[in-house]
Amino acid sequence: MSRALVILNRASDRERVQAWAAKAPWGTRVTFQEAKRTSDQNARMWAMLTEVARQVEWDGLKLSADDWKLIFMTALKQELRMVRNLDRTGFVQLGRSSSDLSVAEMGDLMDLIAAFGAREGVTFAEPEADHVQA
Repeated sequence: MSRALVILNRASDRERVQAWAAKAPWGTRVTFQEAKRTSDQNARMWAMLTEVARQVEWDGLKLSADDWKLIFMTALKQELRMVRNLDRTGFVQLGRSSSDLSVAEMGDLMDLIAAFGAREGVTFAEPEADHVQA
């Protein structure tokens, strides 16, 4: 087996992971990650980003929801990495995708967007209570 993914939902999942670990050759890499963001969280994030894009002008520009996502992802990570683009006429931001965020990290990102929106006077539609997990 070169790669496997098991989501721990029941005792049999743990048993399968334990059996694989016992048989795995030395040098095998094992990674444990928190659950990834939910589709409801993703939908809510894009709704929030769309409202920010619609209502906020930034440095004299109207930015797209995609642009705002990059700005907020950079703020969430508290890091900025940039490299020159291929023809060396500008720069490209490097970073991780929001699809890699855990449920908790996605909650932090939406909190960041909400706080920014509050400072900038953005009106967000209220999410349905049972649809957003933080």
